Amino acid sequence: MNTALCEALRPALESAGYRTDFCHNGTDGLSLLTSGAYDVCILDRMLPGLDGLSLLRAARSSGITTPVLMLTALSGIGERVDGLDAGADDYLAKPFDTRELLARLRALSRRPGTTAATSLHSGDVTLSPTELTLTGPKGSVHLTKRECDLLEALLRTPGRLQTRPLLLAQVWGPLAEVEDANLDCYIHFVRRRLQSVGSSAKVITVRGSGYKFEVQP
Repeated sequence: MNTALCEALRPALESAGYRTDFCHNGTDGLSLLTSGAYDVCILDRMLPGLDGLSLLRAARSSGITTPVLMLTALSGIGERVDGLDAGADDYLAKPFDTRELLARLRALSRRPGTTAATSLHSGDVTLSPTELTLTGPKGSVHLTKRECDLLEALLRTPGRLQTRPLLLAQVWGPLAEVEDANLDCYIHFVRRRLQSVGSSAKVITVRGSGYKFEVQP
């Protein structure tokens, strides 16, 4: 989605209670969508690098079921059919009214199996993003918002590599100017949090690539 449209939509989405991440090309979009960390996706059909239809087909073929609302200036019946056949759950033509966009997002979020869980369970820990708490065998600990966001990104994909750029985009936002050292610091913090609640789960460093959350047998 182009930068101007992202910046125009951001205030309305955040005012409606959505925590948002944006990216501006298909390759980054596929990485974000296949992370499994999102409850709903707004996808522009015309993207540089990897177009929206190809992105969506790749995500669906990898098992991603996140509801997708596709935006496009191509509003003919053929284009709509192509979008829906590629795996889109809904289709909205440009130009559009933001009120309609929000209504369609609410409808997608209400579909069975798409509502965000209040807590995440992985191995011997439970994360509550709403309460900012992590609970394990030895009790609970309160988290900062940044720690919670990082743990949420890791817990949603146990055993799966989360690259450094992807974690930075999910936790700080894709446009934030953040040094890699900040991520390393917060990885250290969440490891200490896991230890403090007596968890046997580990955040594993994949040198040169990123991190994995691994649940011990």
